[in-house]
Amino acid sequence: MEFFMLAELTVPLFHIALLLVLSTLALLLGRVKLALLVNYLFALYWGYIFNRELVVGSDLEKLDHFTALYFGFGALIVVLALAGFLTHRD
Repeated sequence: MEFFMLAELTVPLFHIALLLVLSTLALLLGRVKLALLVNYLFALYWGYIFNRELVVGSDLEKLDHFTALYFGFGALIVVLALAGFLTHRD
C-alpha cells in the first residue's frame, strides 16, 4: 500500500488534452459507453504502458503475477466492451 502513496506517475499534457477531446466528442455524440471506454483505456495505458518502468522496472521478469493478472483482466474488459459495441446498437 505504501507504493501507491509514494508513487508519482507522469502524464504528458498532450495525453490529457487528447483524452479531454475524445471524451467530449463521444459525449456530445451521445456515446456515453464509448466515452467510458476511452477513459478506461487511457487509465490502463498511463498505469501500465506509459509508466512501465515505475511499475515493473526495466525488465519484464520483475512483473509479478498479480500485476500481469490485473492487466490481463483489464485487457479482457476492453475486448468484451468492444464486442458488446459491435453486437448491440442503442
